[in-house]
Amino acid sequence: MTRVVTFGEIMLRLSPPENMRFSQARSFDVIYGGGESNVAVSLSHFGLETDYVTRLPSNDIGDACENYLRQFGVGTRKIVRGGDRLGIYFLEHGAVHRSSKVVYDRAGSALATIQPGMIDWDTAFNDATWFHWTGITPAISEGGAATCLEGVRAAKKKGLTVSCDLNYRAKLWKWGKGPGDVMQDLVALSDIAIGNEEDAAKVFGIHAPDTDVTSGVLKAEKYQQVCQGLSNRFPNLHTIAITLRGSLSASHNTWSGVLWHDGEMFFGPTYDITHVVDRVGGGDSFVAGLIYGLNVYQSDHQRALHFAIAASALKHTIFGDFNLVSVAEVEKIVVGDVSGRVSR
Repeated sequence: MTRVVTFGEIMLRLSPPENMRFSQARSFDVIYGGGESNVAVSLSHFGLETDYVTRLPSNDIGDACENYLRQFGVGTRKIVRGGDRLGIYFLEHGAVHRSSKVVYDRAGSALATIQPGMIDWDTAFNDATWFHWTGITPAISEGGAATCLEGVRAAKKKGLTVSCDLNYRAKLWKWGKGPGDVMQDLVALSDIAIGNEEDAAKVFGIHAPDTDVTSGVLKAEKYQQVCQGLSNRFPNLHTIAITLRGSLSASHNTWSGVLWHDGEMFFGPTYDITHVVDRVGGGDSFVAGLIYGLNVYQSDHQRALHFAIAASALKHTIFGDFNLVSVAEVEKIVVGDVSGRVSR
């Protein structure tokens, strides 16, 4: 049975209602979310067993966060407690030509102050088959980077499949070392790498030729060179996937992706998302869809890619970080039913 363990920071998300600006807000919508927890919740909705590993403060907010995760079927017994606070991020939703904005308040958080040895990885990986981490954790702090590497090494020792989402965040790499140096050792121990249309360029300097990500139009075939570049640098990677977001405006995106497996390239459909409800967690929902597809469809990589793209396209219609959709709902999109008609 597939059992997926994810590791990283979950935060309190505070957003002005609707599309208000921070300066207009007199209240905030409150939810919890983070790249790795988003993946775990999505996989739980797809019917896979999941465990989420993080560090939460021993206070009422830490308890509320853990209880929030439990309601979505995510295993929380591997969570450790300690530190002074939960990280917070403020999200101002963009609209049309106004971009969304994120302000982080996560310095000194429970996860940011984590150190190697605080997590019993042998216990965390008991009965697990898959470990997923993202580039956010090593960006947060030196301790986060060292603990993430400790986890990846333990996962490899136990024979787990290791996947990573490069997930470059410019605002987070402040603790001293750059992403290229830190991520090198982590990706070198991974089996699967996933990123968006510019992660490989930002982290490793591997660019898609003749591509402007701000143009709103991305040519999927250009990213074959990115996949090949990552494969050349990391021969351990047998699978590489890249999401392709065409940002026509903050409210109107196109969404697609490509998949490289052992030298063979797969291209997916493009969905036209004309009314984006919430794009946060779009990449995480792609990751979850791909993990599900690779486990359930196994050697059918084209089907796995299509499932991942469809699942993440649906995420753009759901408020919050989590992709709260079922396998049946995703498969309905995969077969071409995008009518959105009422289901009675």
